[in-house]
Amino acid sequence: MFTEYLTEQYNAYKTAYQYYEQRPQSLIEIEKFVMRELLHFADLNMPEIIRDYNEASYLYPFWKNYPPLDRGRDPRGDQYPWIEVGEQVFGNKLSRYFANNFHVKDSGLPSGTDDRCIISSERIKQILGITDSVWVFIDIKSAGPRDDFNHAVMSPYQVSGSGSWDQMDDGVFNAPIEAKGVRASHNFLCSLPPIYILSDGTIAPLVTFAIKPVYSMLTNETGENIGQPLNKIKIACIPNGILLTKNPNYNAEYPGLFYPGKDDKGKDLRKIRARVSFDLLQKIASWRVANINI
Repeated sequence: MFTEYLTEQYNAYKTAYQYYEQRPQSLIEIEKFVMRELLHFADLNMPEIIRDYNEASYLYPFWKNYPPLDRGRDPRGDQYPWIEVGEQVFGNKLSRYFANNFHVKDSGLPSGTDDRCIISSERIKQILGITDSVWVFIDIKSAGPRDDFNHAVMSPYQVSGSGSWDQMDDGVFNAPIEAKGVRASHNFLCSLPPIYILSDGTIAPLVTFAIKPVYSMLTNETGENIGQPLNKIKIACIPNGILLTKNPNYNAEYPGLFYPGKDDKGKDLRKIRARVSFDLLQKIASWRVANINI
């Protein structure tokens, strides 16, 4: 199975890659299109999003004796990790939204973001020209009031890269992206290709988003945490790897777009994460970051 469609995939990939490298505006427009869809999704579903997100606090008696374990460095212990709350509340609704508005394939991949599916429609074909499909990768990154920074920490399996495929048997390979900070830098080994070719010949450029639900912390008169309701939502679009590294090469145009993450340098290089700057994404284009206040 691994090589059954290799020749067809290789040839279609080379053709599609050249097409979009010469027409980067098509990739930009499809990213903008999906961002509009996500904003429309949030607007339509906001009452349910707020209800379901806040339900986690109301359900406190049922999990208070078995709370989720703290994550990150030196947690203070006065807030509960809310990562899975965001993943459940947004992921299930996004799947239903896409299914109601597009033809959807839930094609399997061994790694990637929290939520991912291929969406197809005539509207997409009008933007992308040679295909009616795009593979949408969305990672849900819940944050509290103390870690509500204007960036997202991205793993290698959440960002697409240069996507070279020179020899048929080699497969797709990404050159390292420099994650450049003020005092340090490191190579970020992004692992996703900018385009997928399915076994049925479907061409699916990749678009990548981070949705960041931010909760507030309610306290009583003694300062005890008594609830973590949804406060705002940030949505960010990370450019496709062709846009990042080839044309127009945003990572070179905007140094610091990616900068060192919070991982120890002794960690396996294939797993080291990087932060993506929302400020610089907005400099690339204002629509690449949306802020929704509740």
